[in-house]
Amino acid sequence: MNDILEQALLYDFYGELLTSHQKEIYEQFVLEDLSLSEIAGEAGISRQGVHALIKRCQKALEGYEEKLHLVEK
Repeated sequence: MNDILEQALLYDFYGELLTSHQKEIYEQFVLEDLSLSEIAGEAGISRQGVHALIKRCQKALEGYEEKLHLVEK
């Protein structure tokens, strides 16, 4: 499955389980296709901070899918 499609599906199913800050950053990266620099500028954090937050969100969403298998179904 396409990476972006998979990330969007995981977000659709489990996005509400993320914090509002995580949702905002993850949406900007995955759904709005903004760069790390653009997101960092808007959020007032470093590019590295944005990258780390996105990776944590991806791991959390993948963890929910491993347990619940909603996307798979």
